[in-house]
Amino acid sequence: ARKDEDYDEEVEEGIEEELDQDDYLLGKIADIIHNLFGVYGEDFIQVFDKLTEYFVAMLAPDRPGLEHQWAICVFDDLIDFAPNSVPKYQQHFLQPMMHYLSDINPGVRQAAAYGVGALATKFPGANSPYLEFCKNCIPNLVNVINDPESREIENMSATENCISAISKIFKHIIGQENLDEATVVTWLSWLPIQEDDEESVHIYGFLLDLVENNNVYVLGDNNANLPDIIKILTEGIINKTIKSDDHPELMARIQAFIVPLQKNEAVWSAILAKLPETHKVLLTGQ
Repeated sequence: ARKDEDYDEEVEEGIEEELDQDDYLLGKIADIIHNLFGVYGEDFIQVFDKLTEYFVAMLAPDRPGLEHQWAICVFDDLIDFAPNSVPKYQQHFLQPMMHYLSDINPGVRQAAAYGVGALATKFPGANSPYLEFCKNCIPNLVNVINDPESREIENMSATENCISAISKIFKHIIGQENLDEATVVTWLSWLPIQEDDEESVHIYGFLLDLVENNNVYVLGDNNANLPDIIKILTEGIINKTIKSDDHPELMARIQAFIVPLQKNEAVWSAILAKLPETHKVLLTGQ
């Protein structure tokens, strides 16, 4: 379009400015809804019910990506803060949520992935009413993670939310005892994450669930994967997706995993030999 004779730079700038204003306004509205759900929970539903039609309309395929993103965020808050009311509204957002996992806009993908993970967390177990929905979302989540550009800066948050959503589905819906070797190995290959210090507790928490339960697929034959697991967790501390102040329970679990290994000189030396220098320094203080 830039090469067209009728191209007008001022017109484009005006459109971009309007989109920025729309994004700002929608974001503020979503923030208000988030705070009201956070304070009042299920008691906010009577008010939310009068607003629902507007957010449902924003999910329509012909509406802009920004509207899709913020509408999904609102339904994410419904799941988080008023889960008892989810069945009442599920007909409006479940299928759009699954569909928008594949959206071209990373903000839309991120919001949709968070919602899937929230459903797995709030409605756990083999009898979850959303078991099939969550399972059916896995292929779309995997496609986002495996995309060649998934680790680009603009896509990172969406990708890591997809990793977190799958981790939550494995933990709360499917159960780690039902995961086969190929699934666990593939999941482990997606780690470490680099950015999301909110979802990290779920991702690394599930990794430690597997380790603490002596999952042979994650540990490998004769514990051959221990250096890789230590590297992943150490990388999380280095890139600050794991923070002692924000994640004290997670840090305590990491220490409980590492300390016994450090006491076995032969095992610890073998692990350190396979780690980068930056990771060795963090673990040894030298």
